[in-house]
Amino acid sequence: MGIPARRGGGGGGGGVVGVDMLSDRAAQMREALVKSQSITDNMVSILGSFDHRLSALETAMRPTQIRTHAIRRAHENIDKTLKAAEVILSQFDISRQAEAKILKGPHEDLESYLQAIDQLRKNIQFFSNNKSFKSSDGVLNHTNNLLAKAISKLEEEFKQLLSSYSKAVEPERLFECLPNSMRPSSGSPGDSSSKLPSSNSHSDQNNSAENSVYTTPTLIPPRILPLLHDLAQQMVQAGNQQQLQKIYRDTRSPVLEESLRKLGVEKLSKDDVQKMQWEVLEAKIGNWIHFMRIAVKLLFAGERKVCDQIFEGFDPLMDQCFAEVTAGSVAVLLSFGDAIAKSKRSPEKLFVLLDMYEIMRELHSEIEALFRGKACNDIRESALGLTKRLAQTAQETFGDFEEAVEKDATKTAVADGTVHPLTSYVINYVKFLFDYQSTLKQLFQEFENGDGSNSQLAAVTMRIMQALQTNLDGKSKQYRDASLTHLFLMNNIHYMVRSVRRSEAKDLLGDDWVQRHRRIVQQHANQYKRIAWAKILQCLSVQGLTSSGGGSAVSADGGNSSGVSRAIIKDRLKTFNIQFEELHQRQSQWTVPDTELRESLRLAVAEVLLPAYRSFIKRFGPLVENGKNPQKYIRYTPEDLEHMLGEFFEGKTLNEPKR
Repeated sequence: MGIPARRGGGGGGGGVVGVDMLSDRAAQMREALVKSQSITDNMVSILGSFDHRLSALETAMRPTQIRTHAIRRAHENIDKTLKAAEVILSQFDISRQAEAKILKGPHEDLESYLQAIDQLRKNIQFFSNNKSFKSSDGVLNHTNNLLAKAISKLEEEFKQLLSSYSKAVEPERLFECLPNSMRPSSGSPGDSSSKLPSSNSHSDQNNSAENSVYTTPTLIPPRILPLLHDLAQQMVQAGNQQQLQKIYRDTRSPVLEESLRKLGVEKLSKDDVQKMQWEVLEAKIGNWIHFMRIAVKLLFAGERKVCDQIFEGFDPLMDQCFAEVTAGSVAVLLSFGDAIAKSKRSPEKLFVLLDMYEIMRELHSEIEALFRGKACNDIRESALGLTKRLAQTAQETFGDFEEAVEKDATKTAVADGTVHPLTSYVINYVKFLFDYQSTLKQLFQEFENGDGSNSQLAAVTMRIMQALQTNLDGKSKQYRDASLTHLFLMNNIHYMVRSVRRSEAKDLLGDDWVQRHRRIVQQHANQYKRIAWAKILQCLSVQGLTSSGGGSAVSADGGNSSGVSRAIIKDRLKTFNIQFEELHQRQSQWTVPDTELRESLRLAVAEVLLPAYRSFIKRFGPLVENGKNPQKYIRYTPEDLEHMLGEFFEGKTLNEPKR
């Protein structure tokens, strides 16, 4: 046996007690583990049994779950179907409302009518996208028919509305839109064209045209234009574009043409123009220039504004309608210009041709802007074609004038030697040319390949002046009196020089031309004096005064002289009186129209004649005064002669009494 462990001292007994305690605890733990294992096994067994039961339950519940899911899906489908039915029913309801508005027509409430049309289009789109609906085809047919009727009524409304507010514009309304400088003065009632301002002042007219503001007239009230636009938009969307164009053209075109007729625009052919008197034709051309401005700047501009607003958003249609509406009016206006351009040329037509050419050039940019787009191409080309024809005819007429001046065959001479009508006509013609300098430069550029400089106009002017001189030289040869020939040339060339000096021609022709022709004037004046007064001055010459062997003579200082015969002195004085009286009678009928030149010429004659007469009378007068009837020979004092010289070149008629 083992020796028992001691308790107490030395610690031997305490160790035995600790081991026992550990053993007890270990035994307890083993017992607890055994119980825990048993519980675990029992739980595993229970859980396994539960899983088996859940599986069985799930298997039993599956059919119920399937039926529940099916029921839920059925409910969802029913909801969807009900919602779809609601949409369809609402479309039917809206369609019925739209139909009611359509049947009432657009006149009472156009806005609601247009809304109804929009709704019909939406319905058509809806049912077209829902063809599965059994009644879709029937609904579509009904709605399409209703829409067609709606658009038809819309066309009638558009036509009626446009017609109601499309009235010809009275001339007075157009005149109010003109600048003040272009407005007509009061004229005879009912004659609109006669009230137009004069077109004679080319420069003033250009200035007023360039510096003036035109007010575009209101052809259709602004409040109506949005309605017409909405109607037009619906018609375009419905595919009724051609019908829309026709309605617009047939309504607006006659109104525009009537406006021009009221203004005074006429449709004239080339034959009509050719038969007219020049004064009548000139007035019609002046009016035509005003008509073109009014038509383009007011009527066509106003029509473009209307067209743009009604057809806004449909540019090709906009241009097409504008072209069709204005085509007739433009054709009437341009046809007159064509008739003038193609009629027989004459010098007086040059300036009206230039006026017409200028107005076409002035309006060119506006025509291009108004008649924009492909549809207006023919109109633009017609306007440009007329501009070119007018330029061509003006250029040809200009050439004709130069030739006509040189070849003028007027046989009627001016009896008094004054300025010939041809001279004044040509000079006035040349003066007018300078009002058209820019236009003529343009013509030179287009037809003569020039640079448009002043040198070309100067060259042309010089050629015209030379042609005039050549013609005048020929006309001067019609005079039998050579002194009148030179007086005639002096008058006419002086008129040319004076006119040039007082006009813009001086800057072109230059001082050299002026000085050269002033010398020519002086040469003709000298030739006149030499030829007209040489013979009478011979009467006052001492040459040939020799004694004839009878009668007494006196010396120059009053003494006797045997060198001069009284009879010769008497004969000389008698011849002088006869010749001077003839000169006075004839040359008092001649004319020097320029006051300064006339006085200068009288003075030049007096400076030669009076000193010679005084000297002759002083020297030989006593010889006659001492004889019988001295007043028969010494008929005039130097003062008398001077007074009578003051009557020369006055253009008096033969039956006027001599002063």
